[in-house]
Amino acid sequence: MTYRTSAVAAARHSRGGRISSLDLLRGVAILGTFGTNVFLFAHPGGPAGFFQDFVGTATSFVERAEVGLRVLTNGKFLALLTILFGVGLELQYQSARRRGVPWPGRYPLRAGILFLEGVAHFLLVFEGDVLMAYGLTSLLVAYLVGRSDRVVRNVVVVVGGTYAALLLAATASLVAAPEVSGEPAPVDPSATAGWPAQVAVRLNEFLLLRAEIVLIVPSAVVLFLLGSRLRRAGVFDDTVKGGRLRARLLILGFAVGLPLNVLTGFSGPDWLLVDRYLLPPLVALGLLALVTHLTLRMRGEPGFVRSGLIAVGRTALSCYVLQNLLAGALCYGWGLGLAERFADARPWWIVGLWGFVGLVNVAFAVAWLRRFERGPLELLMHRLYAPRPADRRGPREW
Repeated sequence: MTYRTSAVAAARHSRGGRISSLDLLRGVAILGTFGTNVFLFAHPGGPAGFFQDFVGTATSFVERAEVGLRVLTNGKFLALLTILFGVGLELQYQSARRRGVPWPGRYPLRAGILFLEGVAHFLLVFEGDVLMAYGLTSLLVAYLVGRSDRVVRNVVVVVGGTYAALLLAATASLVAAPEVSGEPAPVDPSATAGWPAQVAVRLNEFLLLRAEIVLIVPSAVVLFLLGSRLRRAGVFDDTVKGGRLRARLLILGFAVGLPLNVLTGFSGPDWLLVDRYLLPPLVALGLLALVTHLTLRMRGEPGFVRSGLIAVGRTALSCYVLQNLLAGALCYGWGLGLAERFADARPWWIVGLWGFVGLVNVAFAVAWLRRFERGPLELLMHRLYAPRPADRRGPREW
């Protein structure tokens, strides 16, 4: 079976009981998220070294080029992935209602499994894991998704408003603070030389390295609920109402969010909180609308690119972990050590690294789906979750 044939078969299968644009969007979000993480892996000192260097304002052409590449992805695809997770939660809620199954029922077990997978991913693979935050958020939102629109709206306004106000206040404080001059701390390549040492650091500095969860969970609560309500509002439907909603999201994302995000992205590290956490969700909404619109307008069998993205979307959890594992093996000293070898070639070689890992992900997803209905980690979660026979029907969304 050729790659083309198997990929088309996977794309066809994705339509059975699923919203095809969701698989495509999820594939875009997974590969796009790696577009942010790849800069952490490609630093000679690993993620810690990257943030040590994240001071001052870019001045040279190379530094500005790297900032520009980071602006393309930073936070946007993570926000898109978060919104899609909320859509998946909504689909599971609606499926439970149709079958008369109590909600949230056994879903907290599923959230707990996802959290534990995130703990393992954090300790063994990557400090920037998001699965732990998703596990916590899904546990909270599972009890909110079925509430009235009024309750959900109040939660979104209170949580989102408080979150935005705190981040803006912190940003104002950073901008107003006196500028501290000085050189970044020297990079220590030995920090990524040994895998056991990396695991030990993650374990010993668990609370410090997981501090970002405090920033991710409130935002994720809002975006999960937003994804749920967008699904109900018909954003994925080929209707006049759905088209109007997508048009509004396109304006919000690309006419409002994107210009502001580019501005903050080039304004220096004082604007990091706004650049990564506040504005990217607006751009993500535009991306969701754009990809959905294009998918609804496409006719005929999916081509190479669309088929590959759909395959990645159907194995999203596995591909998320795989791309981080591959990047660690390629970049860190315990692997091929490419981060240190190509330190002088930043940021250009990083684009090639992203492309290579993305192609491997696509090839893996397509090959795996030739024989299995779910990705390997999705199969593991399904077996651990082990729904009762009466609960097996309905959408299966990561």
